[in-house]
Amino acid sequence: MSGRDIVQLTCKEVVELITDYQLDVLETPARVTLEQHLFGCTWCMTYLKQVERSVELVAQLRQPAEAPSGDPGELQQKLAGVFRQRKPAK
Repeated sequence: MSGRDIVQLTCKEVVELITDYQLDVLETPARVTLEQHLFGCTWCMTYLKQVERSVELVAQLRQPAEAPSGDPGELQQKLAGVFRQRKPAK
């Protein structure tokens, strides 16, 4: 693949894909393209780290009595849903 064949993502597109990236549900070409953008964009890398830290903090605040029953990834799925519903600023 030549440099001209690489699809470029805008920062807005990256923000919209971050949750899927964190959940490791992006197909390989989309993941690679997103990672290439992250490598070259300080703003988007900072955003990714902020989202990751937010998820960590929420998990730490959770009380054992509030732990979701069943699948331990349930909280992560709920948080992913919240991030997907969030409308990006225009």
